[in-house]
Amino acid sequence: MEEATPSAGAGPGSTAALAAQLFAQKPEAELLYLAQNAARYPPAVGAAAVAELKRRGLLPEATPAAPPPLAEAPETWSQLLGQLLRGLLIPSRRFLATPLLLDFTLLIFGLMVLSGVSASAPTPHQLVVWGSNVSGLTLHGQPWRLLTYQFVHAGLSHLLLNMFSLWLLGLLVEDRVGPWRLALVYLASGVGGGLASLWWHTGGINSVGASGSIFGLYGLLLVLLIGKKLVLDKSDRRAMLGLVLYLVLSNLISGLTGNIDNAAHLGGLATGLLVAGPLALIGLKRAS
Repeated sequence: MEEATPSAGAGPGSTAALAAQLFAQKPEAELLYLAQNAARYPPAVGAAAVAELKRRGLLPEATPAAPPPLAEAPETWSQLLGQLLRGLLIPSRRFLATPLLLDFTLLIFGLMVLSGVSASAPTPHQLVVWGSNVSGLTLHGQPWRLLTYQFVHAGLSHLLLNMFSLWLLGLLVEDRVGPWRLALVYLASGVGGGLASLWWHTGGINSVGASGSIFGLYGLLLVLLIGKKLVLDKSDRRAMLGLVLYLVLSNLISGLTGNIDNAAHLGGLATGLLVAGPLALIGLKRAS
Protein backbone atom coordinates (compact mmCIF):
# COMPACT_ATOMS: atom_id res chain seq x y z
CA MET A 1 0.00 0.00 0.00
CA GLU A 2 1.37 3.35 -0.97
CA GLU A 3 1.81 5.74 1.94
CA ALA A 4 2.35 9.50 1.87
CA THR A 5 5.24 10.97 3.82
CA PRO A 6 5.37 14.47 5.24
CA SER A 7 7.76 16.85 3.54
CA ALA A 8 10.81 18.04 5.32
CA GLY A 9 10.18 20.94 7.55
CA ALA A 10 6.52 20.13 8.06
CA GLY A 11 5.37 21.06 11.57
CA PRO A 12 3.58 18.85 14.10
CA GLY A 13 0.22 20.29 13.06
CA SER A 14 0.64 19.35 9.42
CA THR A 15 1.96 15.90 10.41
CA ALA A 16 -1.14 15.23 12.51
CA ALA A 17 -3.38 16.44 9.67
CA LEU A 18 -1.63 14.18 7.17
CA ALA A 19 -1.93 11.21 9.59
CA ALA A 20 -5.63 11.90 10.02
CA GLN A 21 -6.10 12.01 6.22
CA LEU A 22 -4.15 8.79 5.80
CA PHE A 23 -6.03 6.83 8.47
CA ALA A 24 -9.36 8.18 7.21
CA GLN A 25 -8.78 6.08 4.09
CA LYS A 26 -8.07 2.81 5.94
CA PRO A 27 -10.77 0.14 6.32
CA GLU A 28 -12.27 -0.56 9.71
CA ALA A 29 -10.67 -3.98 10.02
CA GLU A 30 -7.19 -2.51 9.61
CA LEU A 31 -7.91 0.28 12.07
CA LEU A 32 -9.15 -2.24 14.65
CA TYR A 33 -6.04 -4.36 14.13
CA LEU A 34 -3.74 -1.36 14.57
CA ALA A 35 -5.59 -0.24 17.70
CA GLN A 36 -5.51 -3.73 19.26
CA ASN A 37 -1.84 -4.23 18.46
CA ALA A 38 -0.67 -0.69 19.13
CA ALA A 39 2.30 -1.98 21.17
CA ARG A 40 3.90 -3.35 17.99
CA TYR A 41 3.92 0.06 16.26
CA PRO A 42 5.08 3.58 17.09
CA PRO A 43 2.77 5.32 19.58
CA ALA A 44 1.50 7.73 16.92
CA VAL A 45 0.13 4.85 14.83
CA GLY A 46 -1.97 3.38 17.61
CA ALA A 47 -3.20 6.84 18.67
CA ALA A 48 -4.19 7.73 15.11
CA ALA A 49 -6.05 4.43 14.66
CA VAL A 50 -7.98 4.95 17.88
CA ALA A 51 -8.79 8.56 16.95
CA GLU A 52 -10.17 7.47 13.57
CA LEU A 53 -12.27 4.72 15.13
CA LYS A 54 -13.75 7.25 17.56
CA ARG A 55 -14.44 9.65 14.69
CA ARG A 56 -16.40 6.93 12.93
CA GLY A 57 -18.34 6.21 16.10
CA LEU A 58 -16.92 2.72 16.49
CA LEU A 59 -15.45 3.40 19.92
CA PRO A 60 -17.47 5.02 22.72
CA GLU A 61 -16.16 8.17 24.26
CA ALA A 62 -14.55 7.49 27.59
CA THR A 63 -16.79 8.56 30.42
CA PRO A 64 -15.31 9.65 33.71
CA ALA A 65 -15.73 7.12 36.46
CA ALA A 66 -18.45 7.97 38.93
CA PRO A 67 -17.10 8.96 42.31
CA PRO A 68 -17.61 6.31 44.99
CA PRO A 69 -20.66 6.95 47.16
CA LEU A 70 -19.98 8.69 50.40
CA ALA A 71 -20.19 6.41 53.38
CA GLU A 72 -23.12 7.28 55.60
CA ALA A 73 -22.21 8.23 59.11
CA PRO A 74 -23.50 5.70 61.66
CA GLU A 75 -26.57 6.82 63.55
CA THR A 76 -26.01 7.89 67.12
CA TRP A 77 -28.04 6.70 70.10
CA SER A 78 -29.73 10.08 70.31
CA GLN A 79 -30.80 9.86 66.66
CA LEU A 80 -32.16 6.34 67.14
CA LEU A 81 -34.03 7.44 70.27
CA GLY A 82 -35.46 10.42 68.41
CA GLN A 83 -36.71 8.18 65.58
CA LEU A 84 -38.27 5.81 68.11
CA LEU A 85 -40.07 8.61 69.93
CA ARG A 86 -41.33 10.12 66.67
CA GLY A 87 -42.70 6.77 65.57
CA LEU A 88 -44.17 6.23 69.02
CA LEU A 89 -45.89 9.57 69.54
CA ILE A 90 -46.50 11.10 66.10
CA PRO A 91 -49.49 9.68 64.18
CA SER A 92 -48.84 8.49 60.62
CA ARG A 93 -50.84 6.95 57.81
CA ARG A 94 -49.77 3.49 58.95
CA PHE A 95 -50.14 3.99 62.71
CA LEU A 96 -52.82 6.42 63.85
CA ALA A 97 -54.80 5.04 66.79
CA THR A 98 -51.83 3.78 68.81
CA PRO A 99 -49.94 7.12 68.92
CA LEU A 100 -53.16 9.05 69.62
CA LEU A 101 -54.09 6.78 72.53
CA LEU A 102 -50.55 7.05 73.87
CA ASP A 103 -50.49 10.83 73.49
CA PHE A 104 -53.84 11.33 75.17
CA THR A 105 -52.94 9.10 78.11
CA LEU A 106 -49.60 10.84 78.59
CA LEU A 107 -51.33 14.22 78.33
CA ILE A 108 -53.79 13.31 81.09
CA PHE A 109 -50.97 12.14 83.35
CA GLY A 110 -48.99 15.31 82.65
CA LEU A 111 -51.98 17.50 83.50
CA MET A 112 -52.51 15.54 86.71
CA VAL A 113 -48.94 16.13 87.80
CA LEU A 114 -49.06 19.81 86.84
CA SER A 115 -52.21 20.22 88.94
CA GLY A 116 -50.40 18.92 92.01
CA VAL A 117 -51.12 15.19 91.89
CA SER A 118 -48.19 13.05 93.00
CA ALA A 119 -46.41 11.37 90.10
CA SER A 120 -45.68 8.29 92.20
CA ALA A 121 -48.56 7.92 94.68
CA PRO A 122 -51.78 9.80 93.87
CA THR A 123 -54.38 9.77 96.63
CA PRO A 124 -57.72 7.97 96.11
CA HIS A 125 -59.53 11.31 96.23
CA GLN A 126 -57.29 12.74 93.50
CA LEU A 127 -58.00 9.72 91.29
CA VAL A 128 -61.75 10.19 91.81
CA VAL A 129 -61.45 13.85 90.79
CA TRP A 130 -59.70 12.86 87.56
CA GLY A 131 -62.28 10.23 86.58
CA SER A 132 -61.56 6.89 88.22
CA ASN A 133 -64.05 4.02 88.12
CA VAL A 134 -65.83 4.24 91.48
CA SER A 135 -68.62 1.92 92.61
CA GLY A 136 -70.69 4.67 94.21
CA LEU A 137 -70.45 7.03 91.24
CA THR A 138 -70.08 5.17 87.93
CA LEU A 139 -73.40 3.35 88.13
CA HIS A 140 -75.14 6.23 89.87
CA GLY A 141 -75.22 9.00 87.31
CA GLN A 142 -71.59 9.10 86.07
CA PRO A 143 -71.22 6.29 83.49
CA TRP A 144 -68.62 8.36 81.63
CA ARG A 145 -66.14 7.13 84.21
CA LEU A 146 -66.03 3.81 82.34
CA LEU A 147 -64.14 5.73 79.65
CA THR A 148 -62.15 8.25 81.66
CA TYR A 149 -60.69 5.73 84.11
CA GLN A 150 -58.84 4.07 81.21
CA PHE A 151 -56.65 7.17 80.80
CA VAL A 152 -55.95 7.78 84.51
CA HIS A 153 -53.02 6.00 86.17
CA ALA A 154 -51.91 5.56 89.75
CA GLY A 155 -48.29 6.59 89.31
CA LEU A 156 -45.53 6.74 86.74
CA SER A 157 -44.61 3.04 86.90
CA HIS A 158 -48.24 2.06 86.36
CA LEU A 159 -48.42 4.42 83.38
CA LEU A 160 -45.20 3.27 81.72
CA LEU A 161 -46.05 -0.42 82.06
CA ASN A 162 -49.43 0.03 80.37
CA MET A 163 -48.13 2.39 77.69
CA PHE A 164 -45.32 0.02 76.75
CA SER A 165 -47.87 -2.79 76.38
CA LEU A 166 -50.14 -0.55 74.29
CA TRP A 167 -47.24 0.43 72.03
CA LEU A 168 -46.10 -3.17 71.52
CA LEU A 169 -49.58 -4.51 70.83
CA GLY A 170 -50.43 -1.54 68.63
CA LEU A 171 -47.40 -2.20 66.42
CA LEU A 172 -48.43 -5.83 66.08
CA VAL A 173 -52.09 -5.39 65.18
CA GLU A 174 -52.98 -1.84 64.05
CA ASP A 175 -51.39 -2.21 60.64
CA ARG A 176 -53.51 -5.32 60.09
CA VAL A 177 -56.92 -4.28 61.45
CA GLY A 178 -56.77 -0.52 60.96
CA PRO A 179 -56.91 2.34 63.49
CA TRP A 180 -60.68 2.40 64.01
CA ARG A 181 -60.97 -1.29 64.79
CA LEU A 182 -58.06 -1.07 67.20
CA ALA A 183 -59.48 2.00 68.96
CA LEU A 184 -62.92 0.40 69.22
CA VAL A 185 -61.56 -2.82 70.71
CA TYR A 186 -59.36 -0.83 73.11
CA LEU A 187 -62.14 1.42 74.42
CA ALA A 188 -64.84 -1.27 74.46
CA SER A 189 -62.55 -3.60 76.38
CA GLY A 190 -61.89 -0.88 78.91
CA VAL A 191 -65.62 -0.43 79.40
CA GLY A 192 -66.11 -4.19 79.70
CA GLY A 193 -63.27 -4.44 82.19
CA GLY A 194 -64.69 -1.58 84.23
CA LEU A 195 -68.14 -3.20 84.41
CA ALA A 196 -66.61 -6.54 85.40
CA SER A 197 -64.67 -4.79 88.16
CA LEU A 198 -67.81 -3.13 89.51
CA TRP A 199 -69.70 -6.43 89.42
CA TRP A 200 -66.95 -8.43 91.14
CA HIS A 201 -66.01 -5.97 93.87
CA THR A 202 -69.34 -5.79 95.67
CA GLY A 203 -67.69 -4.02 98.59
CA GLY A 204 -66.67 -1.09 96.41
CA ILE A 205 -63.77 -0.29 94.11
CA ASN A 206 -61.79 2.77 93.01
CA SER A 207 -60.06 1.60 89.86
CA VAL A 208 -57.84 3.33 87.30
CA GLY A 209 -55.64 2.31 84.41
CA ALA A 210 -55.67 0.87 80.91
CA SER A 211 -55.12 -2.75 81.93
CA GLY A 212 -58.60 -3.86 80.88
CA SER A 213 -58.08 -2.16 77.52
CA ILE A 214 -54.67 -3.81 77.14
CA PHE A 215 -56.17 -7.23 77.84
CA GLY A 216 -58.74 -6.49 75.16
CA LEU A 217 -55.89 -6.02 72.68
CA TYR A 218 -54.50 -9.37 73.81
CA GLY A 219 -57.89 -10.79 72.89
CA LEU A 220 -57.72 -9.10 69.50
CA LEU A 221 -54.25 -10.53 68.88
CA LEU A 222 -55.46 -14.01 69.87
CA VAL A 223 -58.31 -13.75 67.36
CA LEU A 224 -55.88 -12.71 64.63
CA LEU A 225 -53.51 -15.57 65.43
CA ILE A 226 -56.18 -18.25 65.69
CA GLY A 227 -57.93 -16.96 62.56
CA LYS A 228 -54.58 -16.84 60.68
CA LYS A 229 -54.94 -13.16 59.90
CA LEU A 230 -51.25 -12.41 60.50
CA VAL A 231 -48.57 -13.26 57.92
CA LEU A 232 -46.70 -15.91 59.89
CA ASP A 233 -45.67 -19.47 59.18
CA LYS A 234 -46.99 -22.25 61.38
CA SER A 235 -44.05 -22.33 63.81
CA ASP A 236 -43.97 -18.54 64.25
CA ARG A 237 -47.74 -18.43 64.76
CA ARG A 238 -47.49 -21.07 67.47
CA ALA A 239 -44.63 -19.20 69.12
CA MET A 240 -46.57 -15.91 69.06
CA LEU A 241 -49.69 -17.63 70.39
CA GLY A 242 -47.67 -19.13 73.22
CA LEU A 243 -46.14 -15.75 74.03
CA VAL A 244 -49.54 -14.04 74.22
CA LEU A 245 -50.95 -16.77 76.46
CA TYR A 246 -47.87 -16.53 78.69
CA LEU A 247 -48.23 -12.75 79.02
CA VAL A 248 -51.93 -13.04 79.85
CA LEU A 249 -51.41 -15.77 82.45
CA SER A 250 -48.35 -14.12 84.03
CA ASN A 251 -50.25 -10.85 84.43
CA LEU A 252 -53.21 -12.63 85.98
CA ILE A 253 -50.99 -14.57 88.37
CA SER A 254 -49.13 -11.43 89.42
CA GLY A 255 -52.52 -9.85 90.07
CA LEU A 256 -53.23 -12.44 92.77
CA THR A 257 -50.49 -11.04 95.00
CA GLY A 258 -50.61 -7.28 94.37
CA ASN A 259 -53.06 -4.43 94.38
CA ILE A 260 -54.18 -5.32 90.85
CA ASP A 261 -57.73 -5.58 89.57
CA ASN A 262 -57.86 -9.00 87.91
CA ALA A 263 -61.60 -8.64 87.41
CA ALA A 264 -60.93 -5.75 85.05
CA HIS A 265 -58.27 -7.84 83.29
CA LEU A 266 -60.61 -10.78 82.69
CA GLY A 267 -63.49 -8.50 81.76
CA GLY A 268 -61.32 -6.66 79.27
CA LEU A 269 -60.02 -9.92 77.78
CA ALA A 270 -63.52 -11.35 77.40
CA THR A 271 -64.81 -8.12 75.84
CA GLY A 272 -61.83 -7.97 73.51
CA LEU A 273 -62.46 -11.51 72.30
CA LEU A 274 -66.18 -10.82 71.76
CA VAL A 275 -65.68 -7.51 69.97
CA ALA A 276 -62.56 -8.49 68.06
CA GLY A 277 -64.06 -11.63 66.56
CA PRO A 278 -66.50 -10.03 64.10
CA LEU A 279 -64.37 -6.90 63.63
CA ALA A 280 -61.26 -8.85 62.74
CA LEU A 281 -63.03 -11.29 60.46
CA ILE A 282 -65.05 -8.74 58.46
CA GLY A 283 -63.08 -7.28 55.58
CA LEU A 284 -59.79 -9.00 56.41
CA LYS A 285 -58.23 -11.51 54.04
CA ARG A 286 -56.65 -14.71 55.22
CA ALA A 287 -52.92 -14.34 55.55
CA SER A 288 -52.11 -17.99 54.90
